[in-house]
Parts: sequence; structure tokens; C-alpha cells
Amino acid sequence: MVAPVVLVIGVIIGYPLVRGVFLSLTDANEANVERNIGVNHLPATYKFTGLDNYRAVLSDGVFWDRLGWTVLWTVGCVSLTFLTGLALANMLNRTLRGRTFYRLALILPWAIPAFISVFTWRMLYNEKNGILNKLLAGGGIDAVPWLNDPTWAKLSVIAVNVWLGVPFMLVALLGGLQSIPGELYEAAEMDGASAWQRFRHITVPGLRSVSSTVILLSTIWTFNMFPVIFLLTRGGPGDATEILVTYAYRLSFIDSPRNFSESAAWGVLILVLLSVVAVVYRRALRKQGEVW
Repeated sequence: MVAPVVLVIGVIIGYPLVRGVFLSLTDANEANVERNIGVNHLPATYKFTGLDNYRAVLSDGVFWDRLGWTVLWTVGCVSLTFLTGLALANMLNRTLRGRTFYRLALILPWAIPAFISVFTWRMLYNEKNGILNKLLAGGGIDAVPWLNDPTWAKLSVIAVNVWLGVPFMLVALLGGLQSIPGELYEAAEMDGASAWQRFRHITVPGLRSVSSTVILLSTIWTFNMFPVIFLLTRGGPGDATEILVTYAYRLSFIDSPRNFSESAAWGVLILVLLSVVAVVYRRALRKQGEVW
């Protein structure tokens, strides 16, 4: 009964994973992999090098610089996405006119392909012709180099990723809010509990299970969020917004000669980092009584 599942998992997940780990233990690059030049077939000549790639990556300051920004990018995006989604979910959980319209409007960014959203934001951020700078100019404010200044570029990519992530967070948290019995709020209100006390002692505990799941998923997605960084800034200006996954892509597909083995080592290290984060996060939740 489970054989088809095992087969599918093995093909979709197992082979790429094993292949990546294998390449990370070699010196495979553009010049020594198997390839065809015209009618000539050149066999692979790369060699097994053990953990040399990992030693090279971990002893290189580039990795730690990219890791520092990736962690900051992930924490910033997940925090802002969660808080914004929570605020909007609480607003939409109340009875108000046009609630359905607001829900659809807030979920709309989720329905648009990510690359279209990113290209749209890229036009908005255009320093000379973008709408954002034209609005600032209307108020007498100098143009902002949104994507050409390292600090502004970092803030810009975080803003776009938050804009893309809020609909998912909103839907998940709104579902969690609607699962909390209304009688709890009515009883607390009759006992004289303030709005903050009801939020702290009813809403927060009621959302703990949903929150823990969406925060972990959002952390993994954001840590590996390739489209926003690559399509919006391509890691620039300079390398200011380059995260781990975009640098691994650069090694394998942009830089010349392409370094497949080192790129694979970066990929394996990213997988290890996310696995450690997931395990630590899960243990922390278990200590708080959450069951996964």
C-alpha cells in the first residue's frame, strides 16, 4: 500500500537530495562534468574530495556574511508578516460592513503569481519613473534610491516579501480566530475583562497551535525565498541583499566557471540549518505543551 508513496518520495525528494550531497563531496564544475561538445561526448572527470567543500565554505567570510543577512531577513519578514496578519485577522473577525470585500482584497496578492508581483514592485521602486518617488516628489520630498542603496534595498525586499506573505498569515490566523468559542469572550466581557485582557488570555492561547505552525512554515519559506531577492535586486546593490539560496544559485548558474560542487555544499548546509531550526522549534513547543 505504501510502495507508490515511497516511490514518489524517492523520485521527487530522495534522488535530488542524494545527488546534491554526492556533488558536494566532489570537485564537480563546468569544466569536468559529463557534457557534449558538438558530436563529441566528454565523460565526467571530477573527483571525490570528501569534506573539502564544506571546509572551504565554512572558513569563508562570505558564508557568514550571507548567513547573517539571511537570518535578519527571515526574522524581520516573519515578525512583520505575523504581526500584520494577526492585526488584520482580528479586524476581519469582527462584524463590519463589506467584510467579504476586504477579505478578498487582502487575499488578492496571494492569487497573483509571485514573479508578476515582484516585477510590479520593481516598477514602483524605479528611482526616476516609479510611482513611489513621484508621490514623494508631490510632497516636496527628494527621490529615494529604493533599490540602489544597500539599506533602502534591504527594506524594500522585506516590504515586498511581507506584502506577499500577509495573505497566507491572514487566512491561517482568521481560521484560528473563528475556531475560538465566542462564549469565552462573552463570559470574559461579563466579568469586566478589558479588550487587552481578552486578547491576552483568550485570543493568544487560542491561536498558539495555529501560530506555531504558520511561523515555522513562514520561516522556512522566507529563508529560501529566492524569487523576491533575485527578481527584485539580483542580490544587489553589490551583494547587500544576497541571501544563502541566491548565492548558491549564483555559484551554479551565473558565475563562470560554474561551481556545482560548492553550490551543492551551500544547499546541503542550508538544509542542515533549517532542519536544526525545525527540531529546536518543535522541542520548544513541546515544552510548552504543544503536540505535533
